[in-house]
Amino acid sequence: MAQKYWLVKCEYDVCSFEELSNRPSGIGYWRGVRNYQARNFIRDEMQKGDQTLFYQSNCKDPGIAGIANIVRAGYPDPSQFDAQHEYYDEKASKEDPRWFSFDVQWSKAFEPYVSLQDLKNNPKLKDMKVVQRGQRLSIQPVTKGEFDIVCEMGGHLAR
Repeated sequence: MAQKYWLVKCEYDVCSFEELSNRPSGIGYWRGVRNYQARNFIRDEMQKGDQTLFYQSNCKDPGIAGIANIVRAGYPDPSQFDAQHEYYDEKASKEDPRWFSFDVQWSKAFEPYVSLQDLKNNPKLKDMKVVQRGQRLSIQPVTKGEFDIVCEMGGHLAR
């Protein structure tokens, strides 16, 4: 399968990109996605080796802090089965999971940080989902062209 590109949003106070870089092996275990369209992207389309733009949301300056790689593709989100967890789902079962997780590994930090305003100000990114009004999905596909432009804005040439 051809490599795909994604924008993954995480609330800054849940896990910042800097925090991800300080985790063992720089790996984060994505949990708690509870939107069916985002779930379908994780379950059906994300693959190990895909690259992501790590977007920090719910903070003073939302935007893209860097690149992370998918190191484990979609698998059942364990939090849905834990009755003590905030993301527990009583309708989910191990035989028929409703929600999926994936694992990302920190790769490169952007310098400079690419803010949402920077993205909106770049006319080449006018079709990028994250800059569109009302686009709130936490998992969004990104074209190779959009990925390359954002990487350049963040001081990195895409590979």
